[in-house]
Amino acid sequence: MNKTLFTLLFLFLFSIGNAFAQEKEPEVFNLVKIGDVNVFGKSVDNHTRCVHWHSALDIIAIKFKCCDKYYPCFSCHEEEADHEHEVWPKDEFDEKAILCGACGHELSIREYMDSENTCPKCEASFNPGCSNHYHLYFDVATKAGRR
Repeated sequence: MNKTLFTLLFLFLFSIGNAFAQEKEPEVFNLVKIGDVNVFGKSVDNHTRCVHWHSALDIIAIKFKCCDKYYPCFSCHEEEADHEHEVWPKDEFDEKAILCGACGHELSIREYMDSENTCPKCEASFNPGCSNHYHLYFDVATKAGRR
């Protein structure tokens, strides 16, 4: 079986089991270690997927500016942290703040935004829909023109 066909088959089979990726699951906080990096939140595997976002492509964690901790998603931070979130200012987009859950490579915010949803180290695919949530993490204008 060629690699492309295998990849498509894997994504199809994985998506069947994750048709309701947004569905709430039990409240379980845990710590996942990827390489030397701790990922906090409600992780469901060792690739940074969480109870909120766990499709085959949901394999990044984001370091939050406010606490310098990686979480799989905004909701994990909001449910676990005891403080308000902060967005990364544009002048800090060269900071390493994105973790690839497939290989553990840390990307700067700018590298991540320019990555075309692919890890530059291992070529794993990232969820392109995450760009709809940049405003929760980074100082960018939203589609509606808000901040």
